Amino acid sequence: MAKKKLVLSFPPRLIQEPVTYNLIRQYDLQVNILRATVHPRERGRMVVELQGSKKSLDQGLAYLEEQGVQVDTLVQEMRHYDERCVHCTACTAVCPTDALTVDSQTRELVFDASQCIMCESCIAACSYGAMESQF
Repeated sequence: MAKKKLVLSFPPRLIQEPVTYNLIRQYDLQVNILRATVHPRERGRMVVELQGSKKSLDQGLAYLEEQGVQVDTLVQEMRHYDERCVHCTACTAVCPTDALTVDSQTRELVFDASQCIMCESCIAACSYGAMESQF
């Protein structure tokens, strides 16, 4: 199985079209929407993780480009700076995916980047600047 995290930018004419549905039905892709912003008559933007066979993924990406969707590889990531962290756990309360948890043995914060959806809620919750978005 191939997996890619992508940023999909939709032109206004595609906002009402079933583009994501088509990726699932026609190309047998698993679509995990990590974050989305859609406004009628404006561009839409989705951060997604697509998973499927390499062939299906390639065909799905070709479909998106044919439809006029701008496809960019997600290059943003969250960074946890352990040296700034005081392990107050304020960020764990706002993390929707449990990317930020507390180790029951050490009582220290643990950041699992593979679970992070880049919602950036932890940035606002951290008074110590231990979480940052990197491009």
